[in-house]
Amino acid sequence: MGGWMAKDLARKLRRNATYAEMDFWRLTYSLRQTGWPFRRQHQIGSYYVDFACLKAGLVVEIDGDTHFAERAQASDAVRDDYLRGRGFTVMRFTNAEVTDNPEGVFGAVSTYLDALPLGPPPQPSPQGGGSQIESAQRTQDKP
Repeated sequence: MGGWMAKDLARKLRRNATYAEMDFWRLTYSLRQTGWPFRRQHQIGSYYVDFACLKAGLVVEIDGDTHFAERAQASDAVRDDYLRGRGFTVMRFTNAEVTDNPEGVFGAVSTYLDALPLGPPPQPSPQGGGSQIESAQRTQDKP
């Protein structure tokens, strides 16, 4: 699944966000401003996740009342296994948690992000030449 149909569906899902999803999006503002880019209704495989921070490998799902039914929980478990199999950590919060305890939800997400390494260590260039400045200095130093 992909192309314009997928983009249309993602756009429709974003336009029809629940109050809890809108609240969570506002909660992530400071995280987005500090280098953790979240996406809303992002497609991963055949699934659309409520929120994804690809940089952190994090998926956040905001669950409404329909997710409490046994069949929905089984479906969510399959979906979560799929996402974990692709290297994502999945966090689930209920609508009530997001609207009634935003500090707790923000704390859980930010604690997870704070525990991540800032990034991979710098790698040497494949050619082994270093930077252009270093190359220019070496050239100038040659007799």
